[in-house]
Amino acid sequence: MYVGTLSFDLLLGDVRSLKEKRSVVRPIVAELQRKYAVSAAEVDHLDLHRRAGIGLAVVSADAGHLTDVLDHCERLVAGRPEVELLSVRRRFHGEDDD
Repeated sequence: MYVGTLSFDLLLGDVRSLKEKRSVVRPIVAELQRKYAVSAAEVDHLDLHRRAGIGLAVVSADAGHLTDVLDHCERLVAGRPEVELLSVRRRFHGEDDD
């Protein structure tokens, strides 16, 4: 079994309220969940309206498939014009980890 996680730190564009922030972040999280069957949520910067932290996790029996899914998710978020991707943190846990 392999587990992979991604943590995205995002700067949002012309957002002036937490309500506007939700209208940007929710569709990204929903698309990640729908397209790639990952568990995803807004996890950081909850009280700031121009920043967002999105985390996701995926479990797979195959390391190659896991890497492909994480790559696709990263490209999806990086390609969204309404956000600037400040950083991405990727973690990979395999069968040999303690």
